[in-house]
Amino acid sequence: MTAIDDAYDQCRAIAHKHGANFSVGFRFLPRAKRRAVYAAYAYCRVADDIADEVDQAVSLDDTAQRLDAWQRELDACYEGHPAHPITIALADALTRFAIPKSAFIALIDGCRQDMVKSRYETFEELLHYCDLVATSISDISLAIFGYKSERALEYGRNLATALQLTNVTRDVGDDLARDRIYLPREELRQFGVSEEEILGRVENDRVRTLIEFQIARAERYFREAEPLLQELDFDARFGVLLMGGIYATVLSKLRKDPLVVIRRRLSLTKLQKVMVVGTRMLRPHFV
Repeated sequence: MTAIDDAYDQCRAIAHKHGANFSVGFRFLPRAKRRAVYAAYAYCRVADDIADEVDQAVSLDDTAQRLDAWQRELDACYEGHPAHPITIALADALTRFAIPKSAFIALIDGCRQDMVKSRYETFEELLHYCDLVATSISDISLAIFGYKSERALEYGRNLATALQLTNVTRDVGDDLARDRIYLPREELRQFGVSEEEILGRVENDRVRTLIEFQIARAERYFREAEPLLQELDFDARFGVLLMGGIYATVLSKLRKDPLVVIRRRLSLTKLQKVMVVGTRMLRPHFV
């Protein structure tokens, strides 16, 4: 095994461990695209993990310095002299795919925002956050997947937003452990829900209606992303379909018990993921 192969294997291990939902779709990509996606995902995952350290009694300054160092490693990667296994794999992927460096920088900016911002007043504020941490991933991914026209970028933004809004909804309870509430305050007020009720994990009809609203909006973004599938290179379509399908299935499960997000983080079983593969082969739609 070459050093490059070993580097890619480390990236794949990170993707399978931390990106269980995404990695289902990754497996259906051709080898070169699959390995490139693993490398890109691993780089972004490390950035996200560094930002989360500030919630674990690590000082803000120390965390910021580590994130700065990780961005400098990105610079080294794009300059052709990476030192970390993840960026060694990513540098190899860059010889095949024109992945925009700006997208990784946007992702890191989103991580920096997570370190200092834990509440969102409006949906527009949340959308900007989605652009940093999710549309950036779409831009990275599309550079690897290949696409026909610039329209793919907007459809990709819709899909990325749908995925991120699914995360926001599914992880309401989990995020409380980090004192983060991504649900916009204006929407809490709209449905008569106080921040104290969210922090107290209160389950009532008003909270249920608020969560149902989040689910419905995420599903709309999935529907608006449907044209993306026809824009992609053929060999990437099924993988992307599965990535979206897994998350859309999470939403459908949440619909049955919206308040579960207050209690725990809902995830799909292996059997349920296998069923997503089968149903999407028969009906190639996100939702």
